[in-house]
Amino acid sequence: MSFSNMSYRIFEESINDYHRYDNIDAHIHNPYEPKTIEYYLYLKNWIDTVQWHMEDIIRNPSIDPVEALTIKRRIDKSNQDRTDLVELIDSYFLDTYRDVEILPDATFNTESPAWAVDRLSILALKIYHMQQEVIRMDADENHRAECERKLSVLLEQKKDLSVALDQLLDDIKDGKKYMKVYKQMKMYNDPSLNPVLYGNK
Repeated sequence: MSFSNMSYRIFEESINDYHRYDNIDAHIHNPYEPKTIEYYLYLKNWIDTVQWHMEDIIRNPSIDPVEALTIKRRIDKSNQDRTDLVELIDSYFLDTYRDVEILPDATFNTESPAWAVDRLSILALKIYHMQQEVIRMDADENHRAECERKLSVLLEQKKDLSVALDQLLDDIKDGKKYMKVYKQMKMYNDPSLNPVLYGNK
């Protein structure tokens, strides 16, 4: 099984597990061995899935402002957790391919493998929720038909992204490409870098 197929299967598992509860406070039951790539992939998508639903909640026009602020801060933390996990997955790839002999004409991508994995995880969520719109019985036929058209585009994106991810990993494995990973260095969560935070000391 290709890495992209394995990842997508785990993402679907996480999404389906979340929707058994459909609650942003639901407890995660990661079925995979801790510190394995499967464990990290499941955790990555669970974070994405919970954040997806927090983003829905915060857009409720009648939401209580205090609740909205609480959700917004949870989203900020979730974004940081998501970034940390992407960097952890890239560390897995760096370790996996650390002994590869890099060819003299090797190049690097603008995007690391883990950020492609991040995009695939979000795409799995888009596909799941668009499928739900296609079968929505309280929506009219035009809505369902339009969502079916959008779903076909998302499925094509999934196919293309999966091919690109697997090709990138093959090229890294063969020494044709090498990984160059930069830490995201998000500034807004760092009390020493965000002027609103350090200005209030």
